[in-house]
Amino acid sequence: MIQSWRKALAALICCAFVYGPAFAQAEGGDAAAGKERFYTCVGCHGIPEYSNAYPTYHVPKLAGQHATYVESALKAYRSGDRKHSTMHAQASSLSDQDIKDIAAYLSQMKP
Repeated sequence: MIQSWRKALAALICCAFVYGPAFAQAEGGDAAAGKERFYTCVGCHGIPEYSNAYPTYHVPKLAGQHATYVESALKAYRSGDRKHSTMHAQASSLSDQDIKDIAAYLSQMKP
């Protein structure tokens, strides 16, 4: 019984170290600055008051998305861990603060 508790506690601690920083990184974003930075994204990721004119393939809507997800995805595109040539090019020009700001902006929008 004690062994199973130790294993469960060890797994919980590992998860905290792995996932904890991802949740902490979403903090510190400025939604107003993110709105300004998001302008290049609107062409594909249309938001209310806009429509997707390009491209012809499925592009996800990002309004209302969790900040931690947006931040993680943009950093993965920037590093090349997540593959998409257009997104890599877009994310490559973003600083960590730009990414936090965009994530804050998108997360506060209504889907």
